[in-house]
Amino acid sequence: MATTTLRRVFKHGSIELPDPALTMTPAQVRDSYAATYPELATANIKGPEHAQGKELYTFQEVIGAKG
Repeated sequence: MATTTLRRVFKHGSIELPDPALTMTPAQVRDSYAATYPELATANIKGPEHAQGKELYTFQEVIGAKG
């Protein structure tokens, strides 16, 4: 029996972001990318979904009222 490791991919809108480190949790990856994409600071994480040999996590922005 052979095992394969699925490649993790993080999606933000139409952008696929590579996994910066396998040792990071999805929340740590989100926080890491929040420096480049500030809207990810409060985003929810959906997934993983498995497709085409990938483990896909989707960052969903939280929309709410200010104030």
